[in-house]
Amino acid sequence: MIKGIAGVLAVLVALAAVAGYSSVFFVHQTQQALVLRLGEPIRIVSEAGLQFKAPMVDAVVYIDKRILDLENSSQELIASDQKRLVVDAFARYKIIEPLKFYQSVGTIDGANSRLATVLNSSLRRVLGEASLIQVVRDERAVLMGRIREQANREAGNFGITVIDVRIRRADLPEVNSQAVFQRMQTERQREAAEIRAGGAQLAQTIRARADRDVTVLIADATSTGEKVRGEGDGERNRIFADAFNRDVDFFGFYRSMQAYEAGLKHNDTRLLLAPDSDFFRYFNNSAGRTGAK
Repeated sequence: MIKGIAGVLAVLVALAAVAGYSSVFFVHQTQQALVLRLGEPIRIVSEAGLQFKAPMVDAVVYIDKRILDLENSSQELIASDQKRLVVDAFARYKIIEPLKFYQSVGTIDGANSRLATVLNSSLRRVLGEASLIQVVRDERAVLMGRIREQANREAGNFGITVIDVRIRRADLPEVNSQAVFQRMQTERQREAAEIRAGGAQLAQTIRARADRDVTVLIADATSTGEKVRGEGDGERNRIFADAFNRDVDFFGFYRSMQAYEAGLKHNDTRLLLAPDSDFFRYFNNSAGRTGAK
């Protein structure tokens, strides 16, 4: 009997523990909670901390209340000037109405899917009214603001507010980019060829001018050298003539000594001359007189 009562009490305690455990839930600071009773929402909990609910009947759905990211895939658009653009954008959003969010999209993944469609539609509408230059350079910030406003009009139906929309990249498609690059490369190669041709022509002009100047300088130097050489030879002849007129015998002796030095080199001279020839007259007579004793 006692064992039966103890077993019943144990079961009752276990049931009470389970009921107590299932009647409380904890809400984190980064979350908000939606309490459902038999699948129907009954209240929203936005305060962090320990909360209570009906055990076994109520369920809790946690919804993030932080700023969330939406990474949108690249889209090819046509600007108002008929230029094709590849736009890579992203958005930041926040769930402000948990009940509407739960009823319309249910989960974060569902919200991302629906919001991506809204963002793409806003991108096409706004950027389709702008030119390539406006998108890429002039009015990029203004266009991003307009995209955010248009996306917010539809995102409100999901209990979401779009905080920011940014265009990460807006560029021409790969095929167009390659064509533009090839055109730019061809233009730069043409300019380089023109510069090289101009440089070669200028170099040829400078080289021809330098060759002409060198020829003139060499001609002038040759002329001056010949003139100086002629003047030197004339002065030398004048000095020789003056020396000859002053002492004919000494001059004859000096010239003979020079002839001996130049003609009778060691191991390099062979002469077949008569001993009494005029060339050896100073060997036979110190005065250089032929036939004298």
